[in-house]
Amino acid sequence: MESLSQLILDPKYHDILSIVKGLRNGIVYGAKVRFPHAVVMTFLFKTGPLRDKLRFIFNATKQHAKNLGMFVTIYKTLLLVQKKMNGGKQMDIHSFFAGIVGGYYVFGTNNNINQQIVLYLFSRVLIGLAKTPVQRKIIDAPQSTYPIFAALVWGVVMYQFKHEREVLQPSLQASMQYLYNDSNNWNSLRNFLWHNK
Repeated sequence: MESLSQLILDPKYHDILSIVKGLRNGIVYGAKVRFPHAVVMTFLFKTGPLRDKLRFIFNATKQHAKNLGMFVTIYKTLLLVQKKMNGGKQMDIHSFFAGIVGGYYVFGTNNNINQQIVLYLFSRVLIGLAKTPVQRKIIDAPQSTYPIFAALVWGVVMYQFKHEREVLQPSLQASMQYLYNDSNNWNSLRNFLWHNK
């Protein structure tokens, strides 16, 4: 056990072991994030036998954990390879290239789990881009750029819903239909107060 501890603490193995630990952390984090989400969504919205629900929860958790573990492994491996090819120096662009390769290989398959993860990241990227001009002092804004970002997002999505709704995800179309179009129609007090259509 002591020799294993010495190996783990040996600086010459640090880069390789950080890839192994990244794989482990990706699997653990993916399971911790997806499992409770899958449980709640399954028992709130899915019908069918308990066995099918449990299988769905297990498969969703497994896929999320596997994908994050694979992505971290690919990303950290490519960072190390690029660093070695560049004489031991890391460049800023290396993370971009490693992210592109890992993103394409791991998250390039269009399924519900990958789509949720990519859309989550996309929204965070856009918020980051909205903050960038202030952070880099390109513009001197006394307040955050977030209100402008929020206004643009809502303006675009409302335009798309009104004029090009087929480009929106079906769940978003259904939500917006209920909120903005179905609220225009009723034929009785009961229908006005409680009925969906």
